[in-house]
Amino acid sequence: MVKKNRIAWGITGSGDLIKETYNTMVDIKSKSDIETMVFLSKEGETVMKWYQMWDSIQKDFPNFKTENGPNSPFIVGPLQVGHYDALVIAPATSNTVAKIVYGIADTLVTNTVAQTAKGQTPIYMLPVDQKRGSLKSYAPGGRELELKMREIDVSNTEKLAQMENIHILKSSEELYDILGVQK
Repeated sequence: MVKKNRIAWGITGSGDLIKETYNTMVDIKSKSDIETMVFLSKEGETVMKWYQMWDSIQKDFPNFKTENGPNSPFIVGPLQVGHYDALVIAPATSNTVAKIVYGIADTLVTNTVAQTAKGQTPIYMLPVDQKRGSLKSYAPGGRELELKMREIDVSNTEKLAQMENIHILKSSEELYDILGVQK
């Protein structure tokens, strides 16, 4: 994989996989000179606060942006013209996945994916609902939860995997290879 120098990382409102993804991105940042512009959906901001990660993101990624509308802050243009080497959406909620699959671009994250897909910048997404059955997740206080995946959400992830210019990640660990960083 070609080493990436500049990426845009979108965070949606998923508590599932947020800590793992965040820790991976912080580690990648510490091991590379990749410039990472972080943007959060409105619910991404809520989840970061709920999981008590709000102070951390401000310290670790001071160049972060929060959603003011579907195209504000303006991220799409730089992604379409190749200013960024990749768009990463991780983790991606079932709501975000469903909207993208059905062409709804009414949030900062969904609009960014829809418009970026029209260009050459690759999109890497980590949907939280990938496998049928149940999985273990964690509440903000660390209590373990068992979550049952809904058929519609897994089906939408499968449809997302078939879309142009979108690559599905099975875990945040795959970002090391994609971004050309040694684990």
